[in-house]
Order: sequence, then structure tokens, then C-alpha cells
Amino acid sequence: MRRIRYQVAMSLDGYIAGPKGESDWIIMDPEIDFTGLFKQFDTLLMGRHTFQMMAKQGNAAMPGMKTIVFSRTLQQSDHPDVTIVAGECEKTAASLRAKSGKDIWLFGGGSLFRSFLDAGLVDSVELAVIPVLLGGGIPLLPSPAKQAKLKLTSHKIYKSGIIMLQYAATKGSYKVRAV
Repeated sequence: MRRIRYQVAMSLDGYIAGPKGESDWIIMDPEIDFTGLFKQFDTLLMGRHTFQMMAKQGNAAMPGMKTIVFSRTLQQSDHPDVTIVAGECEKTAASLRAKSGKDIWLFGGGSLFRSFLDAGLVDSVELAVIPVLLGGGIPLLPSPAKQAKLKLTSHKIYKSGIIMLQYAATKGSYKVRAV
């Protein structure tokens, strides 16, 4: 079964973007195999804010990945290169998991992460902790959120100071839905 993996860069003080959505603080460490990372996924899930931020930078969709944007305001006809879904995260997740393919990347957006986590749809949480303190911004998990226990499955420390942490959802902390 395909897994839904929330993979994101986070500041040491728990933010995934700066106060204005900026990501210029993220270190592009040459030790990290980004090509290998991208090859693990064929589907990208993101919220409207993340999508609009990427579109401003000219990266509305990632090459080789089906991009699904969760939004109640965007119109499909305005964005033919992506799939717009209004809500329905559980139905969409079930449909995606039922199809063959690579893992599914839950990308950016603390609010979308919270929705998927609260619904028991996240299989792993994978953080690249960047050695910077932002002092404010978009939190990894905005309030209100349900508590979810996680189990550390791997970690790696890079010379740049980045710490990669991978956690699996712990059974019983919330239900990971099987399809």
C-alpha cells in the first residue's frame, strides 16, 4: 500500500516557513540526495497557500509528479496542470492509496498536515531540522490539533547541522487508515 509521508523542512523553533511564507532560510545541503528523494514519490499533495507560493516562483507543479491541491476557492479551469480538490482529504487519500505507484508526498502547509494527521491519514513524519531560529512564522502543526504519538524510525546528522528525523505513526495514538 502506498504511504502518505509528510516531509518538510523545519526551523529549530518549529516553523516550516517564515512570517511571510519565506523559505530562504532552508539550507540546500549538497550531502542530501534530492534526486533520490524525489524518485520516492509520484504524487504531491499541497494546500492552496503552498501552491500559490510555489506558483509565484514559477514552480506550480513538480515534474514527474501528479500534483493535487486542496482548495475550496481555486478553480480547476484556471490551473490545468494540477488537480484541484475541495476538501475530501479522506476520500482522496483512500483513492490514491488504492492505486499502484510510489509513495505520496504531503508537501508543506501546516494546516493541511493537521487535517491529514487529525484524520489518521499520515503514515510518517519526516523532518529536516534546519539550524536556524526564526522567532515566528508558519508552525509545523498549527492549533488546534489532536495529540499524535510518533516512533522514531531513523535519523541522520549532516555536516551543515541539518538533522533528518523520520517518525512512524504509533498505533493507538491515532488510527492510520488502511484501504
